[in-house]
Amino acid sequence: MSDSSLRARLEALRKQLHEHSYRYYVLDEPIIPDVEYDRLFRELQDIEREHPEWRSDDSPTQRVGAEPLSSFSQVRHETPMLSLDNVFSEQELRDFDRRVRGRLDDGQAFHYACEPKLDGIAVSLLYVDGVLVRGATRGDGRVGEDITHNVRTVDSIPLKLQGEGWPVELEVRGEIYMPRQGFEALNMRAREEGSKTFVNPRNAAAGSLRQLDSRITASRPLEMCCYGVVASDDNLFSSHSGALAQLKRWGFLTSVELAVVDDIEACLAYYEQLLSRRDQLAYDIDGIVFKVDELALQEQLGFVSRAPRWAIAHKFPAQEEVTTLRDVEFQVGRTGAVTPVAKLEPVFVGGVTVSNATLHNLDEIERLGVKLGDTVIV
Repeated sequence: MSDSSLRARLEALRKQLHEHSYRYYVLDEPIIPDVEYDRLFRELQDIEREHPEWRSDDSPTQRVGAEPLSSFSQVRHETPMLSLDNVFSEQELRDFDRRVRGRLDDGQAFHYACEPKLDGIAVSLLYVDGVLVRGATRGDGRVGEDITHNVRTVDSIPLKLQGEGWPVELEVRGEIYMPRQGFEALNMRAREEGSKTFVNPRNAAAGSLRQLDSRITASRPLEMCCYGVVASDDNLFSSHSGALAQLKRWGFLTSVELAVVDDIEACLAYYEQLLSRRDQLAYDIDGIVFKVDELALQEQLGFVSRAPRWAIAHKFPAQEEVTTLRDVEFQVGRTGAVTPVAKLEPVFVGGVTVSNATLHNLDEIERLGVKLGDTVIV
């Protein structure tokens, strides 16, 4: 086969593999069996091995991981990655809605976009001319770490965008997380190998993304779900939900739970129905994010120092478990203060295993009459 024919075959293989990955990871509609995907992938590897000068960063073969880095470099976010304010009750959410309406013109209609708040790691992906050129952690919101070598290994992150119509520069923001099934499989493998297990999926995802050796990251079952976008073309989108719909067409995974509703009553109903299904989801969530859907109104509402005025996170109630008080030990601090510490039967709650609890409020302990062997709520 001539070089020109071989080069054409290489480009065709890359296009096919990108399309099959999109169908598998984003649409959940694969059209070829895994064995056929593997055959196409090996053919591409063979061509790139024969012609290493034809390799490119957007090739599907670049997901397997590269040589370890010596350290992470820093990335400055041109548009800060701000955090969200939290509310914990129905009344606080209604107060948020009242503030939003108070800052808009009387009777101005708008909608809320509702999404589950994934319990993962916030990241930023930068695409130039449709090709992934950089991945970064949120960091302090203004400066993060360059984790490009690691995000390339995540199958649900496109190395090259699908379709057409994207701007010259596109920054996509989302959450990288580890689904529960993948987390259990990872810990099972760790136990079989006699190595340390992870406490919860979020810690596992964070540890995976901070590997200097991207081959380790490539072996971890990570996914990314998009929740925002910054585009060089300000007029590209008119709504948050519309932007996410377009991102899905360009190859990104978005939440199937996304809903657009008319008012705060519908927001509360969404919160309650997803809370009731929380344990049946394939991933961990710790609340719901509500955003004013219209981007023009988001701009009008603006920001406070660290958070947008047009979005809020309604956190779920703390998770509780029942366990047994086994013993009490007394710890002496540097100042000589004595602190009683409850030794509990270890219990897994809220993503961590709890075995100790500080009994700093002695009056409350005496009022409750706590004794060894009692059943307590953590």
